[in-house]
Amino acid sequence: MHAFLPFLPSFIRSFIQIRRLQIFSDKIPDLDEKQEDLLHQVKNVRTTPRDPRFLSQNQALHCWNRYNEWLVCLQQNGDDGEEKCQVYRQYSTSICPFAWVENWDEAREEGTFMGIGGVKH
Repeated sequence: MHAFLPFLPSFIRSFIQIRRLQIFSDKIPDLDEKQEDLLHQVKNVRTTPRDPRFLSQNQALHCWNRYNEWLVCLQQNGDDGEEKCQVYRQYSTSICPFAWVENWDEAREEGTFMGIGGVKH
């Protein structure tokens, strides 16, 4: 029934209460620094919120818009943009394939990006 449990790290297994099938128990075991960091990363993973403008399974346009929303935020916030716009960057990287984001970042550096703040027509 719980065949997946042996494959989980021991500190995560200790969170799981098999009888009630609760993910987190009331008592958190002592964790070393690496385990704390891993747990923090897992707890803070977020993806882009649902957007009613993009109802189909194909989320390419949603990805493109999230990336450009991040760029708009950077432009509006100037020097403080990196910190203030981090959530928009997370949204774009969570919905877009890594290769697309990497290509767009490179195109921006080269001055050939066709989106917000890119090549002037």
